[in-house]
Amino acid sequence: MPSVAVSLFWISVVAVAAPIIAGLVPRRLVPEVVFLLALGMLIGPFGLELAVEGAPIELLSDLGLGMLFLLAGFEIDPAELAGRAGRRAGLTWLACLGVAFALTAWLAGVGVVQEEVALAIALTSTALGTLLPILKDSGMTTGRVGASVLRHGAYGELGPVVAMALLLGTRGAEESFLVLLVFAVVALLLTIPSRRLRGGSSWLLVHIRRGAESTSQTPVRLTILLLVTLSVVANELDLDIVLAAFAAGFILRLTLPDGDESFEARLEGIAFGLLVPVFFVTSGMAIDPRAIGREPAAFAAVLVLILSARALPVFIASRSLGPRADRLGARDSAATALFAATGLPIIVAVTSVSVDAGQMSTETASVLVGAGATTVLVLPMLAMVLLGSTQGRDRASPGVDTPTD
Repeated sequence: MPSVAVSLFWISVVAVAAPIIAGLVPRRLVPEVVFLLALGMLIGPFGLELAVEGAPIELLSDLGLGMLFLLAGFEIDPAELAGRAGRRAGLTWLACLGVAFALTAWLAGVGVVQEEVALAIALTSTALGTLLPILKDSGMTTGRVGASVLRHGAYGELGPVVAMALLLGTRGAEESFLVLLVFAVVALLLTIPSRRLRGGSSWLLVHIRRGAESTSQTPVRLTILLLVTLSVVANELDLDIVLAAFAAGFILRLTLPDGDESFEARLEGIAFGLLVPVFFVTSGMAIDPRAIGREPAAFAAVLVLILSARALPVFIASRSLGPRADRLGARDSAATALFAATGLPIIVAVTSVSVDAGQMSTETASVLVGAGATTVLVLPMLAMVLLGSTQGRDRASPGVDTPTD
């Protein structure tokens, strides 16, 4: 069995090789994340057995997951989620959940599945943290499609996490609600010093600003402290780290409502330079292709369910709902739907909780995780192909697709 040092070496090799290979693909149609996952499968225990996930690497992976969702939460403007388009994205997610429960209830009725609640929650997830590097690399975060993906992705992250806390695990619904309430109160309390720092001119704020330009890197250290604090609270309350990281990102956005280019560059350097690649590579290492090969029909069925329960409602909402000026064209709506149906981290979290609670078999979990990984491998690439060379720019007129250049 490879040592931790050897495993970390091969993970580092993959982290360097993935962006180089992605850069060789014309128009970068294949996202770097795809190569991180695929090469992770290659070097992992189900591949060439060059690397294993020991405790130190697992810690780096967890920090990478946390930083990924912190940055995803930081990209979301809370006012945008509460606005007209944001409310439609929230209602669309609820519609997705309803469709997912209807489909899984029908499958349970005919004896095909037995874990309908966990499966329904997994079907409605969006891997916004996974999509963030793709959107950033393509310059899409400021475009209409990117903004739509961010809105749907935010609810596709938070909705399943909240549903998972309420409906899965060993707690009852009332106790789970109280636990979520306690976490929300802690998060709200942590926004108080953030708001004071934003508008104040105390000696502490002066010191923090000075530290930003020195080796102290005080703002970055405060961000890590915020993430770790909320992660500890979530761990003590038996909640998923994704919820803590997303909440940390929201608090950070309240502190810096207009952003800070220098600070963001430093934070992204830590995240995308080290921690996030480790998370993606180790996620690929955990995928067992043989488990998928043993259940090809179930694997294909899960992919169809994901597209039916998540992609289809998002496509309809993006194409048809709201004022005409807010609607996307058919091609942009299809791309948004494919992005929204991309899921892996939440699926991993849901299956882990369900297996630990005895509500899901390990075989079913492997198929679900494999399907989630496939959505990351395939759907963003298809969405980029649909957008063509117009990616990263707003369309010329709302509701109408412009020809690719």
